[in-house]
Amino acid sequence: MNGKLIGIGVGPGDPELMTFKALKAIKECDVLAVPDADKGTSTAYKIVEGLWPEVEEKEYFTLVMPMTHDMAKLRENYRRAADKVEEQLVSGKTVGFITLGDPTVYSTYMYVHKLVLEDGYDAEIISGVTSFCAAAARLNISLAERAEMLHVVPSSHGIEKALDMPGTKVLMKAGSKMAAVKEKLVNSDMSVMMVENCGMDTERVFRSAAEIPENAGYFSLIIAKDRK
Repeated sequence: MNGKLIGIGVGPGDPELMTFKALKAIKECDVLAVPDADKGTSTAYKIVEGLWPEVEEKEYFTLVMPMTHDMAKLRENYRRAADKVEEQLVSGKTVGFITLGDPTVYSTYMYVHKLVLEDGYDAEIISGVTSFCAAAARLNISLAERAEMLHVVPSSHGIEKALDMPGTKVLMKAGSKMAAVKEKLVNSDMSVMMVENCGMDTERVFRSAAEIPENAGYFSLIIAKDRK
């Protein structure tokens, strides 16, 4: 009998934001899939380790997920990762694939998930706290009130149209494009705040567009709200 793939959201960074369900699945799965070249450099693995140090004793394998916009290379990589997961499933093992935040929000996991399902295997998803919800809580603000719209935007792909939309704009993964993003936000009439590495030891908070450093890291999340 084949095993099952479980996509497990471990939250944005603070180990205490991992859910009971996520931790239970990690403890009970036969093997962990770690989306990095080495578990020692995996942010998702470090989050789990921070809550449950005994994860060190868990069997695991790594999946290299390169950062690229080359779709051909991405498809090759997703296929390679799915094949590696399926090797474990064929032997009847349950694979827990840990991923930052929630698996359904801009997560590489979903591409592997879909391939595994297409190949006839069983797969499920365990939600995690999203980075933008954690960032809003850290900033002590709401994301949306009453009929206010909420837009979640991958800012590495351009934000011009998004900034014209009404309501709150969440700009994710702005790191590599931060200089251009900052310029647009400084010249806008919006209230802007940013959390870098939310919930991690290296967390930094910025409460205006002007304060945002152009060399901010990959895990930088901006919340831009229309002024009332």
